[in-house]
Amino acid sequence: MTTLVMTEEETMLADSARGFLDENAPVKQLRNLRDAGKTFDKALWQEMAKMGWAGILVPEDQGGSDMGHAAAGILAREMGKTLVASPFLSSAVIAATALRQVSDSRAQEALSAIASGEVTYALAVDEGPKFSPEKTEMSATRDGNSFRLNGEKTFVVDGALADRLLVLAKTDAGLTLFDLPADRKGITRNQKGMIDSRDAARITFDNVEATGEDVLGNVDQAMKVLQPALEAGQAALAAEMSGVAAGAFGMTVGYLKERKQFGVLIGQFQALQHRAADLWCHTEVTASAVAHAGRMLDEDPENASLAVSLAKARATDTAKRAVIEGVQMHGGIGMTDDFDMGFYMKRARVAAEWLGDYGYHAEKIAKIRGL
Repeated sequence: MTTLVMTEEETMLADSARGFLDENAPVKQLRNLRDAGKTFDKALWQEMAKMGWAGILVPEDQGGSDMGHAAAGILAREMGKTLVASPFLSSAVIAATALRQVSDSRAQEALSAIASGEVTYALAVDEGPKFSPEKTEMSATRDGNSFRLNGEKTFVVDGALADRLLVLAKTDAGLTLFDLPADRKGITRNQKGMIDSRDAARITFDNVEATGEDVLGNVDQAMKVLQPALEAGQAALAAEMSGVAAGAFGMTVGYLKERKQFGVLIGQFQALQHRAADLWCHTEVTASAVAHAGRMLDEDPENASLAVSLAKARATDTAKRAVIEGVQMHGGIGMTDDFDMGFYMKRARVAAEWLGDYGYHAEKIAKIRGL
């Protein structure tokens, strides 16, 4: 039976993460990065790697801590509380999980590079306005013993600065996943500033050569490698969104305890108390769903799809509720750039679309349940 209670080791991980992030990556750092025209702090990522976060899903033989998906979710949730901008989800979660599906020496070397913080990855899957890997149209045409990749990928989170790209393309009899250096000839990256001030790119592939060594897994069988990686990313993203909701909720409650109207703290107004209590209930239920998804990925990954989609759908809804209530209960100041609540709203909006929106996961849940 899956337990939703954190172990002593996980509690220590959460506490240490919170202490580190409060000191080194508060929300004001995101503001400073944005104002400086940057999307993430490379020095901070190196510190995270030294703490073992980049290798949270990497086997110990490759230099990782291999603590599992539940632990990765704990880190993601803590990062969400202060809106940390880092390649954690793209590299330490998605890429590491994909690479773990392959047993060759090249994949093992790549895992070591991720764990050390030496190499970062981005996932190039999306092509249209919505997440839909199975509808990939980008072509990988055989050319002797190689392939030629042609097409375009959109909404590649962390794609402008990543060292390597996991690229999904259509081959003769299915889909194939390629692991390519981001500077390979024919790859053009156009950085697209997202509303939450994080890195993303639109990437064009013009007759890009890929050899058999660049194939991750087997030709025409991408989903055997990619599906576990997507579910790991969706679960960790749900955890981050639950952290976004918790961070927004904490900021809102703090404001209710400080702001006065007519000489009375607005936190004493019953209507606002009821709204805050309702939001707290949503955040707690979502936190449980997120914890369950992480446990399922660790204990029964073959049957984790329902738990993962439920966590992503709930986290999307809860984060949206938290930021809307936060803006409204802060009054006019909640809509100004001088106040940090807007950063939470923007992060929640971007995260809602990445790796499948609410509708995508609600439909998936319905199919799994036979509805």
